[in-house]
Amino acid sequence: MHKHDEAAKKLFGKPYEQLDESAQKVTHHVAARTHIARDTGKDYDEKASRGQRAADAVAAFGGSWAFIGLFGAIMFTWVLLNSFILLHYDKAFDPYPYILLNLVLSMLAAIQAPVILMSQNRQAEKDRLNAKHDYEVNLKAELEIMLLHEKLDVLREGQWNTLLELQKEQLALLIRLTESRKLK
Repeated sequence: MHKHDEAAKKLFGKPYEQLDESAQKVTHHVAARTHIARDTGKDYDEKASRGQRAADAVAAFGGSWAFIGLFGAIMFTWVLLNSFILLHYDKAFDPYPYILLNLVLSMLAAIQAPVILMSQNRQAEKDRLNAKHDYEVNLKAELEIMLLHEKLDVLREGQWNTLLELQKEQLALLIRLTESRKLK
């Protein structure tokens, strides 16, 4: 019987082949006495494509106060500049109601929304991987605790047996001592 099969039967009461992927992985790590914890975020980020990293950067910047401040300043400058030109020269490049500004805002939203959704999808996938990894780590910890309890129970049982043997020897010595005193 293979080491993994023995561990699977002991830990789960099933053969290794009948376990799901996570349980097999945990059984392998328990049987091999290796750690299972790792930085899943780092592993996931290393596999990200250039486009995925760009989507994350756009989402991070687009969801920040810096973006809101910068965008507010650009809009304020746009409106102020067009109003100033309209008042003084009577010919602004984007007069009120700022149709060009609305077009730019619509195009920005049209481009930014799918990029943010891509980033959110990646984050959701990363969260699922983290949850799966957390489950595996917790399962391994639970199994290790069970094994430690078994070892402690074996040690305690061995100590009880040793203690009983010592008590039997002491009783035998006491009986012999009392019998030898009676004879005197």
